[in-house]
Order: sequence, then structure tokens, then C-alpha cells
Amino acid sequence: MTGRLLSVNVGRPREVEWEGKVVRSAIWKEPVTGPSMVRRINIDGDDQADRLAHGGEHRAVFAYQIESYRYWERELGRDDFTYGQFGENFTIEGLADDQVCVGDRYRIGNALFEVTQPRVTCYRVGIRMDDPAMPSLLVSHHRPGFYLRVLEEGQVEAGDTIAKVADGPERVTIADVDALLYLPGKSRPLLERALRIPALSEGWKQSFRELLAKADAGADAPPAWNGFQPFRVDEIQPESADVTSFRLAPTGASAPRPGAAAGQYLTLRVRPDAGAAPLIRSYSLSAPPDDSGFRISVKREGAGSSYLHQHISVGDIVDAAAPRGAFVLRDGSRPVVLISAGVGATPVLAMLHALARERTTRQVWWVHGARNRAAHAFAGEVTALLAELPAGHRVVTYSQPGAADVLGADYDRAGRLDLGALDGAGVPKDADYYLCGPDGFMRAIGAALTARGVDPANIATEEFGAVSVHASGIVKAGGRSPHPPGGPPGEGPTVTFVRSNLTIPWDDGYPSLLDFAEACDVPVGFGCRQGVCHNCESGLLSGTVDYRIDPLEPPAGGRILMCCTGPASEVALDL
Repeated sequence: MTGRLLSVNVGRPREVEWEGKVVRSAIWKEPVTGPSMVRRINIDGDDQADRLAHGGEHRAVFAYQIESYRYWERELGRDDFTYGQFGENFTIEGLADDQVCVGDRYRIGNALFEVTQPRVTCYRVGIRMDDPAMPSLLVSHHRPGFYLRVLEEGQVEAGDTIAKVADGPERVTIADVDALLYLPGKSRPLLERALRIPALSEGWKQSFRELLAKADAGADAPPAWNGFQPFRVDEIQPESADVTSFRLAPTGASAPRPGAAAGQYLTLRVRPDAGAAPLIRSYSLSAPPDDSGFRISVKREGAGSSYLHQHISVGDIVDAAAPRGAFVLRDGSRPVVLISAGVGATPVLAMLHALARERTTRQVWWVHGARNRAAHAFAGEVTALLAELPAGHRVVTYSQPGAADVLGADYDRAGRLDLGALDGAGVPKDADYYLCGPDGFMRAIGAALTARGVDPANIATEEFGAVSVHASGIVKAGGRSPHPPGGPPGEGPTVTFVRSNLTIPWDDGYPSLLDFAEACDVPVGFGCRQGVCHNCESGLLSGTVDYRIDPLEPPAGGRILMCCTGPASEVALDL
């Protein structure tokens, strides 16, 4: 397969105003004359504004075909295109997306390139094309274009022949790879083939691994029930100085049957004041559910948790949404390392229960950090569970051990839980790691594990509060805590962002829930803003929404795409 390089296009980042925001982007490319030097991560004179999304070694050069130019001119009724119109570095003739395969290698000029992935679908191509639907159209019409990695640096020039020098393994085309991520009807055999291609960029591989893991864990199954259902508090058990467990039982003949995967969480709704908005908070299950119901374990902090500790009694009724969450055990034979700090023990404790219940023969390491014995919840429970495992191990650190705390009995090491504690105990590197605790703790431990040589794909984390996200290309003066939007309050249905502890009325002046969340500084990811990439996907805990843009692939039951929707009733969102 041969082609021809028609134009080399470069551009520097610029800031543009768009829908009340300032966006930084280098998608505006201009043709250059004469030879251009192509280097490992860029072409001389070119740059990317956001290398997390668009740059790096596997996305050094973006190529788009002149045949697709002609196609879009016909489809869109336009005749104003110039080279670089689609943000590409190389405008090429030939090499269609349904023919080029990931891993194919091409010689252009005296540089050597390898095909690594399709275009990352992004709202900025809609800005450049003055057509917000463009990210969706590129995918649905199977014309994304593709990225190249530079294997040998060298000079290229418009007019150069593009000569194929090697076929990629597995022969999976760019169009096929793009459809695997963004379109319905995913093929498991094709996903597995794509993962065997060494040239495929790590970002796409990780997305495909997550798709397979969700399928294996049943994570795309709809929630066990819709909205909130009443549950009776059957038991209250103190676990430490500031952690208490609550056992919740379904009520009534038609009550939902308890069921959840170890590691998932339950969302509760309580009403401290009948005249005020309810408090909606999420708490990890601290044991797998059984016929008697669910157990959550709650640290006394914040309004919702304090209300449970101070005002809820045995026999009271609370409302609960169905268990959710993708922080669940994965199948495999590698050792399992459960790492937590403080009340972060709750979801990994449920995992420990599940492993003990199935009498796993895998090595299981319980690694926990607490302040001292008074603050050390579940100590006896964990000891009993580990005793049921043929290969159970414990590593407990106390950062401030009390005078009566016994080294070797209550705890194994003084000081904070860190990499030294793992190395000193001989915790294996080739293992599946599950982390839960304060944000700073998880960042530090995650970075330490990676530096230790643990594959990041084997590290799963769970976060209690609002999840930090990368706002691709949006220029901000600085982060703010979630807050009501500016201006007078809206008159629409109530929207609750549960993780952000924010309940406010909807304002119809916003195009979508995504725009509304951004106006409130509620952390929410996004990529295409057109229902393609699912980066803005959120759990819908209660209520209903209207889709204002039809997504290419609808989300799983109990989930919505923020960029496409507005509330049709009061809603509670897992954000």
C-alpha cells in the first residue's frame, strides 16, 4: 500500500473563547513549505496544548486523508477546507482508515513511522470545524484519521511518497479499533486481538482492558433497583472511636433482594429537616450482602455521617439506592493486596470477606494504616478472616501508637503506611492491588507502587469524595470547591451532586447537565461533548433525564451521559 504526502501542517497552541470558556488548543495547523524535520514527539514548528490527550510518543504525528476531505465537503455542503482543516500534521492521499492497520509501518522521506491508534475524539475538532457534531460524525462515519509514532527521525516534505515497509500484527484496521471503543456491538475476540498489538498506544489498551474487565465483572449490569427504596436499621455496632457499622434490612414483601459485588457502595438518603433538601451520601459496603441485608460502616465526619451517628436508631427507616461502583475484585491467580488507611478499610474489608468465603488459595495481603488501637476499626474481624485463608498475611502500621498498644499483636510497624512497610514485609510486586483511603494517601501509595515496579494496570483505587478530572483544554484561573452557579437560582427540578455535597435547582439556561456541573465547579470529565467518548458518564442514583443529543452508544442501565442530557425530574447524580 502506497500513498502520497500532500501537505505538512504545524501549529502552536492558542487560546480561543468558546461558549463562555477559554480553550487552549493547537488544532489550528498551517501548511509549511520545504522540508520539515520530524522528531520523536513532534514536528519542528508544531506543538500540542494538552499532551495528556493529544501528544506524546505514540501521538507524535496525526494524519488525515484527502479522500475524507472530499467526503466531508459533500456531506456537509462545504467548499472552504484548507490543508490542516482537521487538525492533522500530514494531509495524505490514500491510506484509508478501513485499510490501514495498527502496527503498519511506513517510510516517508527519510523518516520511519508506525501506526498507533485512531484520532482521540475531542470537542476541539468541533470548534475548529465550526460544527459541534463533528466528533460524533467522524466516528459514526468511520473516518477518524490516525496517529503515527516516529521510529526513525528524519525530514519529510510535501510530495513525498508514503511507502509501506511492514504489516502490523493481527491486521486490525484503524476503523475497527475506533469502533471497538466508541460504537455498540463490541466484539470480545477483536478486543483481545487489539490488545495483542504491541504498537497500540497504552491509553487505548487500558480502555480495552477496562471494557473486558467490566464485562467479566458484570459492571455494566443495571442497578438492582431504580431510585431509592426504604430499609430498616436492624443493628448498630461501634467499630472504633469514630467508626460505627449499620446493618440495613429491606422492608416489605416487594422489597429488593440484597445483592452487590464486594467493594461497591450504597447511597443513603436521610431527612434531618422535613422542610429542607435531604442529605444524600454514599458509603462503601463493609461486608458482602446476605439475606439479612447490607452493612455499611461510617466514620463520624460531615453532616450526613454525623446525622447517622447521632440520630439514627435501631428500627429507623432510611432510603437507599442500589449498590454501584466498579471498584470490585478481578478474577485471576495473582496475589491480592488490599491496602487502606482509616475508614478506607470498608470496601477492601468486603473484598476480604468475599475471598475468605470462597476459600481462595491466592496470597492475600491485608495492609492497613491507623493512628492507634482506639482508631483501629475491624481489627478482630480481619484477624478472624485472615485465619480462614491458607495464604493470608497482615501488615498493620500505627502512626501514633498508644502506650498500651502492643507491637506484634495490635500492630506490626510504627509510623505511617509507606513503601518501606511494603518492602519490609515482602509484599509481592506482581499482584492485584486495591487501594482505598484519603486522596493524599492513595496518590502517595499509588506513585510508590509504580516506582516499585508494579504495573499501573494492576492498581485499582476507590475515592470517597468528588473525583478529580482533567478538564481537557479548558483554561481556568484555579480550582474551587463545588458551589451554586452564579446568578439567580434556577426554577427547574432539584439536581443533587452527591459526591460534591451540593443540591441546587436546575436552570434551563444551560444546554446540558455537563454545562451545569461545570458552572458549579463540580468535577466531571469530558472529551467529545457529543455522546461519543463516555468520559462524562455518571451514575444516575434517582430520577429521570431527557436526552437532547442521541449518543452513538447508550450507557449501561442506571448511568447517563452528562453532555447529552437535562433533568426530566429531580435527579441525584454520583458526582
